[in-house]
Amino acid sequence: MFHYRRILEMNGEGISIRSIAAAMGNSRQKVTEIIRKAEDKGLVVPLPEEMTDKWLEEFLFPEQQLEAKGRHLPDFNLVHKELAKPNVTLTLLHEEYEVECRTSGKIPYAYRSFCDYYTSFAKKYKATMRIRRKPGEIMEVDWAGSTSYIVDRDTGEKIKAYVFVAVLPCSQISYAEAFLTMKSVAWITAHNHAFEYFGGSTDIIVPDNLKTGVKKNDGVDIILNESYRELGEHYGSIILPARVSTPKDKASVEGSVGVISTWIIAALRNTQCFTIEDLNHEIRKKLKEFNERPFTKKPGSRISAFEEEEKFALNPLPLAPYKMSVWKKAKVQLNYHVSVESMFYSVPYEYIQQNIDIRMTENLIELYFNSMRIATHKRLYGQFGQYATVTDHMPDNHRMYVEHTPESSVEWAETVGSSTVKVVQHLLDRYQNEKQALKSIMSLKSLGKKYSKEEIETACSSALSYASSPSVKGIQTILKSNKQKQTASSSTEATNTNTHGFTRGASYYGGK
Repeated sequence: MFHYRRILEMNGEGISIRSIAAAMGNSRQKVTEIIRKAEDKGLVVPLPEEMTDKWLEEFLFPEQQLEAKGRHLPDFNLVHKELAKPNVTLTLLHEEYEVECRTSGKIPYAYRSFCDYYTSFAKKYKATMRIRRKPGEIMEVDWAGSTSYIVDRDTGEKIKAYVFVAVLPCSQISYAEAFLTMKSVAWITAHNHAFEYFGGSTDIIVPDNLKTGVKKNDGVDIILNESYRELGEHYGSIILPARVSTPKDKASVEGSVGVISTWIIAALRNTQCFTIEDLNHEIRKKLKEFNERPFTKKPGSRISAFEEEEKFALNPLPLAPYKMSVWKKAKVQLNYHVSVESMFYSVPYEYIQQNIDIRMTENLIELYFNSMRIATHKRLYGQFGQYATVTDHMPDNHRMYVEHTPESSVEWAETVGSSTVKVVQHLLDRYQNEKQALKSIMSLKSLGKKYSKEEIETACSSALSYASSPSVKGIQTILKSNKQKQTASSSTEATNTNTHGFTRGASYYGGK
């Protein structure tokens, strides 16, 4: 066996290949090959104690171990990469490997040996075993059992800070952040920041059964809090809470929580921070050290494993992080509005007295009835009691009143006639109070329910000829008078046409 460890150490000390070959009694070609293999696989000195010559031989030249058995060596690096792709399994890859061997006249390994060798390869050289997990598939999340703290600058009081932990099981890369509360806002914010830190989202999120995220999980039914469900939808992730009393469902985060409690929380026990921002600044530095720490039983670190084996598989982040929403219920008031934090938002009047669901975000109010969105409003801020009203939500009579303006009044008059326009304009000029003028014009418009536009125009023309200051009441009187005259005239015409009754001839009575 070659002295792999000593060769690499001498190379690290800057000794020339010629000198190393002479000292070890090996050829320069072999020394060069060993050094090149070590560089390709990311080995750097000083080497951990467990990297013995035997370990290094198996690591640097695994093909020698398998090819010695007379069978064709699978390319396990390729197998490892292919397993990262959706729906690819070891069964499929072994079948493809057998086809390749038959085509080239080589002897393949049986399926069980194929899996055993890959498992050994993955355990020793890669971040994880792809048999169980694919890269970018899962993010496990939880609150650390240990707490950190900040110091009140004025009183010296220690204030608890709760540490959120997220882990990608494939590479074991971790994220940590402290909050002053474990409420929903902190929980959602932590997920946003974790995905931002990793640079992408995962297919699945595995949380514990915290009330901030999960309403119910009895093993059959899983009911998530609305905001948490929406967060999953926003990032294209399925949220699958761990089964109750089953820590193996999120074994990675359980393990990382303990390690982070030591290497981050405990390491900062003597560091005084006066704000949560200062504490998170220190946590971020320790987190960097933690993720860059070399693995003890295989080459690389969490960050190198992530960069090489998992980062590519993450889903792209949406353009903006998820914005926290809050849900509440309310009853629609008689004025077809609902009250939200002392502001009022309209819904279609058909929903008066109905119970509806309200989704609140920083900038938006959405109103739902039986899971159907019936209204959306920009959220109001400032003075209490403001109204956000959509005209289409109003009953017709209310809508007519709201839409009644000087401009709309003139537009209506133009559809009737020139005399009506003059009357409307006169009414607008007559009243100093615009509201009074519009009320009077509304009364004029309402006459259209009983009279035609021609009749109103005729009445307005008559009113203008009779008085310099026509009134709606006067126009109404003219309309009534004209209607009565029209009715009387119709009756007279009917009477005149029937002054001579039907006269029977002499023959009717038997005369000649």
